[in-house]
Amino acid sequence: MVRGLYTAWTGMRNEQKRLDVISNNVANASTTGYKTQNTTSRPFDDMLAIKVRDRSENYDRDEMIGKVTLGVKIGEEYTDYAQGSLRQTGNTYDLALDGDGFFTVRVVDNAGNSHIRYTRAGNFTIREDGAVTDADGNHLQSDAGDLVVPTDMTIKIDASGAVFANGDLIDQLVIRDFEDYDFLRKYADTMYEPVKGATEKEATALVRQGYLEQSNVNVINQMVSLITITRAYEANQKVIQTIDGTLDQSVNNIGRV
Repeated sequence: MVRGLYTAWTGMRNEQKRLDVISNNVANASTTGYKTQNTTSRPFDDMLAIKVRDRSENYDRDEMIGKVTLGVKIGEEYTDYAQGSLRQTGNTYDLALDGDGFFTVRVVDNAGNSHIRYTRAGNFTIREDGAVTDADGNHLQSDAGDLVVPTDMTIKIDASGAVFANGDLIDQLVIRDFEDYDFLRKYADTMYEPVKGATEKEATALVRQGYLEQSNVNVINQMVSLITITRAYEANQKVIQTIDGTLDQSVNNIGRV
């Protein structure tokens, strides 16, 4: 019975983690450049169950009766990098990537240290000094470093990422891609940083000025998953309640005899 309580508890904990992930997906359904997170489940290693010597047959030795699962746990949390739809805004510094690749941004942490990270969220703005940044002040990167453009000129960015001011080429956006996205660590909701083993490759994405890439979250699928998770969680709750009631009967009724 105690084993049953533990197994049901692992099921509840697993469903709670899945619920957290899907809730975050739904919350970011309208976040520019957000990529859906998903989880997989896997069982704990099976335990070989042995019948202890009792008064049944083969009393003189222990006997194997099969394997017993110890419960379930989250196997992997992964990201779906599928392309989101592009929405036209007409804003000069709204940029979207059509294809595989990431914008490069420079992030400064609370200690003042700079980190290069990658994102699909292209909702950038221009500051008074001409620096192009995202909503959090992270600098969009170009061949010259931080992208800085004249504030009194017309800025055009072509599909290759070339930046023009009044028709003159002034810089080139840094667009990067990687061989295997499993070597990317996620930061916040829309940023990624390569870890050891990541290999860069040529990006094939085309830059679309005046567009934003929408989240690739399928809200209907996520809501269906929420219902499934809720039912699985309730089923595990009922298992615990049933076992608890059985234990209560064993202790308070049968135990008195």
